Amino acid sequence: MSAVVNNRFKVLAGRFSLWVGGRVPSPMRLMLSAFAVGLLAGTAAWGLKRMIGGVSHIISGHLSALHANWVLLLLPVVGILLAAVFQRYVIHREIYHGVDRLNQGLKSGKNRLPLSLTVTPMIASTFTLGFGGSAGSEGPIAYTGAAIGSNVGKLLGMSPSMMKVLVACGASAGIAGIFKAPIGGAFFALECLVVEMGSASIIALMIASVTAGLMAYVLSGCTPDIYFTCDTAFDMHWIPWVMALGVFCGLYSVYYQSIMVRMQAFYAAMRNHWFKNLLAGGIIGGAVFLFPALYGEGYGFISSMLADDTDALTPFSLFAGDSAHTTLVLLMLGGMMLLKAFATSSATSGGGVAGDFAPSLFAGCIAGYFFVTVANVLFGVALPVGYFAFFGMGAVMAATQRAPFMAIFLTVEMGAAFTLLLPVVIVSTVSYFIFRFLWARVWRSVAMPSCRRGT
Repeated sequence: MSAVVNNRFKVLAGRFSLWVGGRVPSPMRLMLSAFAVGLLAGTAAWGLKRMIGGVSHIISGHLSALHANWVLLLLPVVGILLAAVFQRYVIHREIYHGVDRLNQGLKSGKNRLPLSLTVTPMIASTFTLGFGGSAGSEGPIAYTGAAIGSNVGKLLGMSPSMMKVLVACGASAGIAGIFKAPIGGAFFALECLVVEMGSASIIALMIASVTAGLMAYVLSGCTPDIYFTCDTAFDMHWIPWVMALGVFCGLYSVYYQSIMVRMQAFYAAMRNHWFKNLLAGGIIGGAVFLFPALYGEGYGFISSMLADDTDALTPFSLFAGDSAHTTLVLLMLGGMMLLKAFATSSATSGGGVAGDFAPSLFAGCIAGYFFVTVANVLFGVALPVGYFAFFGMGAVMAATQRAPFMAIFLTVEMGAAFTLLLPVVIVSTVSYFIFRFLWARVWRSVAMPSCRRGT
C-alpha cells in the first residue's frame, strides 16, 4: 500500500514540478517552499503533542495521586514494546535517534526521504511517550519535519542543494513547532545539522521556523507549554550565584551526558532485541514508579518547579500525602537528578522513539532548583528558586547538547522571559565551558557528545 502511495506521489510530483519550474523563479520557490514546510511542520508538531497528550490521559487518567501506583512499573514497558514492534514488524525500519540518522543522510547526500517518514516517527513517539517514556518529542518531530521538507522539495522540483536546505528547514521547523520557539528552532539547524547555509538559505530557514512556531502556538490556543511568571526584575547582585550555578550545572552535565553515552553504547551492544526492550522499559518503569514526575516529557512538573510548588513532587509516589519539607524535597530532587539520564537513555536507545532536548531542560530545572535550595539553606540567602530553576534549564541543555545558542533561545522563548536573557546567557556559557573543559580531560574514553549525534 505504501509503495502504491509513493509511486502516485512521484508521478504527481513530477508533473507539478514541471509546471512550477517554468513559472516560478528558483529563489522564490525556495521561500515559498520554506513557508509551506513551516505550515506543515508546525501542524505536525501540534498534532504530535495532541496525540501524546491524548494517549497519556487515557493511560494514566485512572491513577490515584493519593498513593503509589504499581502500574507505573509496567506502562513504560508496554510503550517501548509497542514502539519496537511498530518499527520491527509494521514499517520495517528503525527510526530512533532521528537527528543522528538525518545527519548521516545529509553527509552522504541522501536528501530524499520517503513520504512515510512524515507520519511514522509521530506514531512511534506517541507509543513511547504516551505510556510514560521519560524523554522528549523533538527528535521524532525533527525527523518528520525533515521528511516534510524533502517531499515538498520533490514536489516543487528543487535541485539537490536546495533539497538539502529544505530538509534542514523542515527539521528546524519541527523543533520550532514542538517548543514554540522560532529562534531556538533556527539555531538547531545552525548548530546541530551538518548543512552549510548562505544568506538565502538562512532566510528560508527563518521563514520555516517562524511559520512553524506561530502555527503550533495558534493551533494550541496561544498557550505555552511552560508557565513561568517573571514578575521580578533581575538583580545584578545575583550574578555571582548565577555563575556558581553555571559551574554546578556544568559538573552535573558531565555526569548526565556520560550516563547517556554509556547507556547508548550498552544498548547498541545488545543482540537480543526483546531483552533490550524489556530491560529499557523496566528501567524507565522503576524510575517513574519512584519519581512519577519523570513520566513523559514533564512540562507540567517544570511549570510547578518554576512556580516554587514543591507539592508537585509527592503525588502518585511512595511519599504521597507527606508534607514536602526541605529534606524530602532535596532527596527527591537528588534522586531524579541521578535517575533522569538512565530513564531518558533507555527511552531513546532501548527501542523507543524520542528525543533528549526536553529531558535536558527537565534535568536543568531540577538541578537549578536543587542548587538554589541548598544555597538558601546553607548560606542564608533568599535567592528566588523559580528563577534559578529556569536558569538551570538553559545551562544543562547548553552543555549536554553542545549547542549554547539553541539552548539560550529555546529557554527564554519557552518561558516568554526575554528580560532574563542576560542571566541565561551567563549561566549557559559557564556551564558549556565547564563541561567542555572537564569532558576533554576526564572522559577521554567516552565519545564527545553533541546534538549532532543521538537526538
